[in-house]
Amino acid sequence: MAKLCIIFMLCSLVIFTAAVQSAAGLEKGPEAVEKWFKKLPQAKEKVTKLHFYFHDTITGKNSSSFTVAQSNITLTSPTFFGIVSVADDPLTIGPESDSKIVGRAQGVYLAASLEDIALTMTLNFVFTDGKYNGSTLSVLGHNPILHKYREMPIVGGSGVFRLARGIATAQTVWYNRISNNAVVEYTVMVLHY
Repeated sequence: MAKLCIIFMLCSLVIFTAAVQSAAGLEKGPEAVEKWFKKLPQAKEKVTKLHFYFHDTITGKNSSSFTVAQSNITLTSPTFFGIVSVADDPLTIGPESDSKIVGRAQGVYLAASLEDIALTMTLNFVFTDGKYNGSTLSVLGHNPILHKYREMPIVGGSGVFRLARGIATAQTVWYNRISNNAVVEYTVMVLHY
């Protein structure tokens, strides 16, 4: 009986999720994407500005970023060259740790410079709340973390942000040198249809 209830709950969740995506115009699947592309020549491009905070927690009970690899010189390199981390960091509306979560920054970042403390970022901003719920933006770029402002390109997206392109500007709000935990403010300007 318990298995039957679980199966029923999962089926209900799948049907509900499909209905919500359909109502929001986010139908998935190759036919839906093809239909969307056929309407593209008549679509008007728009600009959207997003603002949120990225909480990169490396140490502590709520860690959201983990080192998964390093080179043979990482521990002696002044730039931490070769360290590779995977992250599933919360995106919030404010800089406080208990601020409302609107998404996740999921992906990989690595120290890829022998001369500067700079990261190569490969992240997806996965939105989980509000009108962008279920949509993503993809970032691929150079992040010189000691600079006050850093620009990284938005190279794509999904859902509301299909064919997105733009710029994500990052500014560190808070950084702890002992724990290496950080809060980074992001302002994103994105073109999409």
